[in-house]
Amino acid sequence: MNADLREIWVYLSASPLAGLTLTLVAYQAGLWVFERFGRRPVLNPVLIAVLLITGALTLSGIDYRTYFDGAQFVHFLLGPATVALAVPLHNQFNQVRRSALAMLVALLVGSTASALSAVALAWAFGGSMATMLSMAPKSVTSPIAMGVSEQIGGLPSLTAVFVIITGIIAATFGTWVLNLVRVKDWRARGFGMGVAAHGIGTARALQVNEVAGAFAGLGMGLNGLATALLLPALYHLFR
Repeated sequence: MNADLREIWVYLSASPLAGLTLTLVAYQAGLWVFERFGRRPVLNPVLIAVLLITGALTLSGIDYRTYFDGAQFVHFLLGPATVALAVPLHNQFNQVRRSALAMLVALLVGSTASALSAVALAWAFGGSMATMLSMAPKSVTSPIAMGVSEQIGGLPSLTAVFVIITGIIAATFGTWVLNLVRVKDWRARGFGMGVAAHGIGTARALQVNEVAGAFAGLGMGLNGLATALLLPALYHLFR
């Protein structure tokens, strides 16, 4: 019987269905905990899901490539989900138009501060040049960040890790920080979360307020565009 169970486990663990099921179950568990304990930011569903998946892969011995063969189906949905952010943005178009100048200034300041603070932090802790360059695009959504990292000499895989960590930290503590500095306008709160924390921050903003979610999606998109254009240009200019 044990041999039969072992054969079944070997088959299932190598199947793409295993990675897909693990991803969905882990996120659903994270969402349940988040809802059960009053939507506390520190119990971010993405953070819980990452911890559960990491633990499951470590205990089962399944390598990441095998896991991603199944998880890629969820990964594919990131594209349509990002496009769907245009819906709340369309609903708030009049507010977006009135805030255009303020958002432009906030975008330039926020994008620059995100990159410089990341590089400064890595330098302060003795990080290598590759590490500093990998951290520079940390506040941009993963596909753009990894592409920018490769262009400027960073390590795309390391950049992906920094992107996820940045999003989780910002989504967890962003609300507290914004309350601490007394930012009350939902447009400013959402745009700041989008610029600083890409998709994970945008998801958090959508949970809190529709206006904040719309501006967060816009901030995420604009910051991705600004970083993709400016960071490689600055790198080649000053290297």
